[in-house]
Amino acid sequence: MARIKTDKDVTRREVITKAAASLFREKGYKAASMRDLAVKVGVEAASLYNHIRSKTELLHDVCFNIANLYWEHMGQVETSTATAHEKVERLLRFHIHQMVDNYEEVYVSDREWRHLAEPYLSNYKNQRRNYRKRFAAIIEKGIDQNEFKQIDAPTAVLIMLHAVSGIDSWHRSREKISAEALEENMVTLLIEGLKK
Repeated sequence: MARIKTDKDVTRREVITKAAASLFREKGYKAASMRDLAVKVGVEAASLYNHIRSKTELLHDVCFNIANLYWEHMGQVETSTATAHEKVERLLRFHIHQMVDNYEEVYVSDREWRHLAEPYLSNYKNQRRNYRKRFAAIIEKGIDQNEFKQIDAPTAVLIMLHAVSGIDSWHRSREKISAEALEENMVTLLIEGLKK
């Protein structure tokens, strides 16, 4: 029987989770099966259960791994001594990098989270909501400190996050600019729109 191939610093579970993210992006969570995942990983379906309990558990891992990554980064940005402008730029660049470098996991956490089982679904929704509130609070501080225009901060956050989500089109494009040029263009458009 074939074994799950891993690199030096990667566990079998991590290999399975990454393959699941790729599969969930390609087919959607509902349509993807454990048999599909086994084929993608190169093992018998039954051997997957030595490492994971269910497809639901895999979706949980993908979504919360990404959510926790963002949550941790937000904490670092909030406690820094940077200006509101610098904090928003750091958050935006982080989101862009994640969408470029961890595309499949971020895509799944952004589009397939609705299939999480309770109580995880409610927890995930709360985490998303609170993350956006924290992001908006940084923009509101920038407005108060006269760094940014008088705008609705929650709306600005939604626009930024939806713009980053649109990087999905960049991944699918046959002719595309470099990831670096994409990042600089997005930061220029989105940050300059906030500044006074």
